[in-house]
Amino acid sequence: MNEKSSTIVNKYEEISVKISDPEVISNQDEYRRLMKEFSDLEPVVDKIRQCEKLKADISDAHDMLGDKPDKEFRELLQEELQELKMSLETAEQELRVLLLPQDPNDEKSVIIEIRAGAGGEEAALFAGVLFRMYCMYAENRGWKPELVDSNETEIGGFKEVVFSIEANGAYSRFKFESGVHRVQRVPTTESSGRIHTSTVTVAVLPEIDDVEVDIDQNDLEIDTFRASGAGGQHINKTDSAIRITHKPSGIVVTCQDQRSQHKNKDKAMAVLRARLYDIAVSSQETEVAHARKSQVGTGSRNERIRTYNYPQGRVTDHRIGLTLYRIDSILNGDIDEVIDALITTDQMQKLGAEEE
Repeated sequence: MNEKSSTIVNKYEEISVKISDPEVISNQDEYRRLMKEFSDLEPVVDKIRQCEKLKADISDAHDMLGDKPDKEFRELLQEELQELKMSLETAEQELRVLLLPQDPNDEKSVIIEIRAGAGGEEAALFAGVLFRMYCMYAENRGWKPELVDSNETEIGGFKEVVFSIEANGAYSRFKFESGVHRVQRVPTTESSGRIHTSTVTVAVLPEIDDVEVDIDQNDLEIDTFRASGAGGQHINKTDSAIRITHKPSGIVVTCQDQRSQHKNKDKAMAVLRARLYDIAVSSQETEVAHARKSQVGTGSRNERIRTYNYPQGRVTDHRIGLTLYRIDSILNGDIDEVIDALITTDQMQKLGAEEE
């Protein structure tokens, strides 16, 4: 770790000099690239320097103990030394996490697709509950969700709802939500009071730039049609809906909820790029399957990840064995505790894999 830390500090100091060079500043593309790299390295360098300072303080405390001070000062030094060692252990653990290979998509915006699974209308209603939960979570963080497409049911549920969240780092917070979400509750239409189990599938895709996925315009069939379906608080109505069919893959994307045909087309293309990227990544997963087993979840849409049990008021994430008895606050968007636990577990598992 020491060699790696030295390399990072040297790189950071080199970039620090470069970004002050007028020639570099005049080249906006190069300047932005270097500033991004500088910004990414800064928290790592700060942590490295914190570790170095703690080590120096520990060495000084040992030197003072070697001078055989009086009993009262010796006890004070030993207490301080113990605190310094604990602080160093914590800082080094935090540094190891910072030095883990970063997911290249973590800083990206996201496209989230929610689809009703088993359970008919009850599943569609819960798809609407999850949509609301994610929108409230995003809004609480100052992020604005934008609806891309939806297929509403007559009683207010969703057979399918697709939306985006344009925010730096959104993918890092949402990526572990991919999978099957199970709900156990008594439907309002159930007269006997029996608990029904339904499922909803969530797919979280990083929003991909044009340069990352090459799409031949000749492979696209683009149709316009009049928007239809029920409205809602996140929906902007338009008469210029877009349907894009990617002929080689058969993927069909629609967007009917932006204010103009141009915006609908942009959103539909963003979803298409994300889906094509997801297919490309999935096709490579067999090659790294052993590595993915050490992670919190594979992100597979068939993997049951969480249960929401209304009668017991609990939410259980099956991947990490976390159960919280506050279903109401969670469904109102208070999901940081779950997300933070998933991120921490993933980091610890990756650290363990590196040490093996």
